[in-house]
Amino acid sequence: MALKKAGKIVIGSAVGGGILYAVHTNDYDLNSLGIVRFGRAAVCVHKRSAERLLELCKVNGGAFIKVGQHIGALEYLLPIEYVETMRVLHSKAPQSPLDDIMKVLRTDLNKEPEEIFEAIDPEPLGAASLAQVHKAKLKDGTTVAVKVQHPLVKAHSLVDMKTMELLVRLVAWTFPEFQFEWLVEEMKKNLPLELDFRCEGENAERVRRTFSCFPWLKVPQIYWDLTTDRVLTMEFMDGGQVNDVEYMKENNISPKDISRKLGDLYSEMIFVQGYVHCDPHPGNVLVQPAGNGNARIVLLDHGLYLTLGDRFRCTYSKFWLSILNADLKQIEKYGEELGVGELFGLFACMVTGRSWNSILSGIDKQKMSSQEQNEIQADASKYLVQIADVLNRVPREMLLIFKTNDLLRSIEYALKTQHSMSSFITMSRCCVRSVYLEKLKKCNSKWCFVKTSASEKWCQFKLTLYQLYLLILFSPIGSLLRLRS
Repeated sequence: MALKKAGKIVIGSAVGGGILYAVHTNDYDLNSLGIVRFGRAAVCVHKRSAERLLELCKVNGGAFIKVGQHIGALEYLLPIEYVETMRVLHSKAPQSPLDDIMKVLRTDLNKEPEEIFEAIDPEPLGAASLAQVHKAKLKDGTTVAVKVQHPLVKAHSLVDMKTMELLVRLVAWTFPEFQFEWLVEEMKKNLPLELDFRCEGENAERVRRTFSCFPWLKVPQIYWDLTTDRVLTMEFMDGGQVNDVEYMKENNISPKDISRKLGDLYSEMIFVQGYVHCDPHPGNVLVQPAGNGNARIVLLDHGLYLTLGDRFRCTYSKFWLSILNADLKQIEKYGEELGVGELFGLFACMVTGRSWNSILSGIDKQKMSSQEQNEIQADASKYLVQIADVLNRVPREMLLIFKTNDLLRSIEYALKTQHSMSSFITMSRCCVRSVYLEKLKKCNSKWCFVKTSASEKWCQFKLTLYQLYLLILFSPIGSLLRLRS
């Protein structure tokens, strides 16, 4: 019965996991009482207007801006009118007046801004619901980026949490099948960390060390003597947004190269290191030309990171490998280990952004067709109750992974690289490394270590052969052979 049900379910992404989680993970800049914010939201939902939704997000600020940013990333799932309207929030959210920003600098740095900075650009480089970033020049001529928290965001954060708790209870009372208590718990856990910019600075330094194996990854240096819990001063880095295809054309940057590098980075983060940057929306990922057709990726906004335990990371890796192998029994087994029970089919669809039929056929063997994409977009909203059930069952780590997956897929769609097969090979390699690293930890003899290491090398070699097969299969020669057959 579960398989039959799963076979009918087509779901493009964790709609519940992505959008609902985005409501509470970041930035709560209230400008009114919670009940007023709730009223605005209720009116807006009924009007179903992208322009009014944008206005709602700007007026309410805080969590509503984060929802708008996420909607602006769901190019593969939502009507284009919503996507194009809300995309502006990725870098142009409502901003605080410059005088208010100067007050925060004066209070937190214990000096007049003029004593520290030669100049501060009055127009922010970008604004979000938690803070805004200004380009500035230090007295020694060094150009920096200064991230300054909106003045009242901390004071209003408690109201936001209470508002969210009220909303969740109202939903649970009105619609018993939707249970989102985890929303409040996750918000209470993550919001204090995001409100302390020193934590963000520490995250930035850790990610630079951890992923130094990628020479093309750039993370801004932190100026600790000019950093507090509300002010973060860092190295200035420019570039084009990762979804700006025109910028890439002008600077001879290959979208395929950028997509591949992002896949390498996030596969390493999720499956191997277990340390994941959870907000890769286009405003936080820049690209720079590096000469000779090469390009760098600049990763910004390190306020929210997810640390994955070894057990979860290994099980999630096995779940992905079972999907890539189209192994139904293993999908069911590891889906159950991840807590979703008989909804393992829906869970697999949510994780991959593919239909159940595609999963059974092998998602690495066939590209997503326009028919499948349209089917996903049309059918996703029909299964919100089941999605809510999955979200209640999965480990809490999965909530941020869903959100991260949504944003990464939206970048692929913007770059038109969603049909690339190379990402599956990269993911498979990282999953294999993850599984065998756990096996090596359990070895208590040299023979066990040698045998396990050799087994991993053999698996990686088979992946290399398979990669060659896919290159031939999807090459012009392979296309001709398929047509003749």
